[in-house]
Amino acid sequence: MARRPLIETAVFPVAGRGTRFLPATKASPKEMLPVVDKPLIQYAVEEALAAGARRLVFITGASKRAIEDHFDSDLELENMLKSQGKSDLVKQLHSVLPSYATCIYIRQPAPLGLGHAVLCAKPAVGSEPFFVHLADDLIDAEQPCLAQMAEVYAAKRASVIGCEVVPRKETDKYGIVEVEAPGVTARIRSIVEKPKPAAAPSNLAVVGRYLLSPSIFEHLERIGRGAGGEIQLTDGIARLLGEEAVYAHRFSGTRYDCGSKLGYLEATVAYALKHPQFGAEFRQYLRRVAEQKPARKPARKPAARGRKS
Repeated sequence: MARRPLIETAVFPVAGRGTRFLPATKASPKEMLPVVDKPLIQYAVEEALAAGARRLVFITGASKRAIEDHFDSDLELENMLKSQGKSDLVKQLHSVLPSYATCIYIRQPAPLGLGHAVLCAKPAVGSEPFFVHLADDLIDAEQPCLAQMAEVYAAKRASVIGCEVVPRKETDKYGIVEVEAPGVTARIRSIVEKPKPAAAPSNLAVVGRYLLSPSIFEHLERIGRGAGGEIQLTDGIARLLGEEAVYAHRFSGTRYDCGSKLGYLEATVAYALKHPQFGAEFRQYLRRVAEQKPARKPARKPAARGRKS
């Protein structure tokens, strides 16, 4: 008999509008932006499934119907592909969501922050620990990041936050943690949301991976609005620290910030280079592009001088 996974629920806050990618995200969710041949949200779901999640909770907002459609079956499309003899594409469609996984969609009524989005998941999560995965942060790792964190939870039986070291000048872009001791996994002493570099307790930043105790919901219900007039998940975790242990885990792998255009382009190139079908050909193409010399601008002719009278 298969052993029940320690963490069965993963929460995906996907209600944001993705304004940094307008106009591409005007009518399509930013989580549906493709990295090569899969949208960001599918990479997120695959990581959660690989860590043992079976219940997938999407906290949605306006213009997010495409996410529901992506994980729903499309018999008309499947029948068309079968009639064309494209059975390989049918298999790819079936692999989008395994039959054992369940999708739950909850509408976030107002854009009140990440903490509020997580709080919206309370009815679906119940009284068990759960993952929170932000699809903007795409992490390429031999062992999926959430699976690494699940192993820490198995050993510590406490909340775990995915972290990485960032340049100190960038601390005001992240939640920053102070830990009790150096190491890959360490207990968190304090956490603060987007501190200025001079005030930051460290440069160990929280990225878009959390494994949280259900006790977090009590704190999110009480804290009220924080920075930016939003309910901050960081503030809820800060309160949680007063009651129970929370650990920072420096995951192994490469993170791509797909919430920024540059990070998204870097991820696309990296994943294209490792693609099993055309990675080698794409690498050759990049070499040809890199070897091209920029075209020289034609020399400017001296201005004609007026004729002396």
